[in-house]
Amino acid sequence: MIEVTDVSHRFDEKWVLSDINFSVAAGEIAVIMGSSGGGKTTLLKCISGLLTPTKGEILVDGVSVVNDPEEARSKLGLVFQYAALFDSLNVEDNVLFGLRRKGGVAKSAEKETLSRLLEQVGLEDVESKLPSELSGGMRKRVGLARALAMEPQVLLYDEPTSGLDPVTAYSIDRLIVDTRDRLGVTSLVVSHDVSSIFRVADRIIFLHKGEILFNGSPVEFRDHQDGPIGELIGKARSESLQ
Repeated sequence: MIEVTDVSHRFDEKWVLSDINFSVAAGEIAVIMGSSGGGKTTLLKCISGLLTPTKGEILVDGVSVVNDPEEARSKLGLVFQYAALFDSLNVEDNVLFGLRRKGGVAKSAEKETLSRLLEQVGLEDVESKLPSELSGGMRKRVGLARALAMEPQVLLYDEPTSGLDPVTAYSIDRLIVDTRDRLGVTSLVVSHDVSSIFRVADRIIFLHKGEILFNGSPVEFRDHQDGPIGELIGKARSESLQ
């Protein structure tokens, strides 16, 4: 569903991605992790079409993000780190914003569509609320509902549990998995939250200094003892005991 081939990117003379190669199968949840400055955010921007890589190719369901970004983006739903909701719009207008611009839903069907989307993300009776009236977890759910409104084949999540308390983070992780199971969407998650990735990931891709240091299962990732991955796992274990 997603194929990344020989992707490299630089800002001025600094290369932040170097020969990145991986694929994500249909219905899979893959998590991109990395050390600070490792290139995970840049990679997500390239896959989403927000940034054109200096070299390489990215395909989404066979469509080139590099050569045909508009068509590729029609297959993608992006759930931003802080939801990126419009502050002046209520939940209804935020969720239906893209659909209305696209003309993808009749006026008479808007209420039914909105109810279905909010039910899918576990929300009710919030249609008239502004983003400022919602908790962090609720804003994330509204952001997901807005992405789902466009019926994407692939969902891209940017730090979905960032800034959330452990209980809310767990509920968002369950929502990611449940959304995949229910709708069959392929999911790519950028995260630094070790506890979270073990709850959602079918596969983990770890970037270090712009290169893929690891691409494998969560079990294999957990067994790493050395290098940046070993340090990360050790830190996560020590913090969980505090």
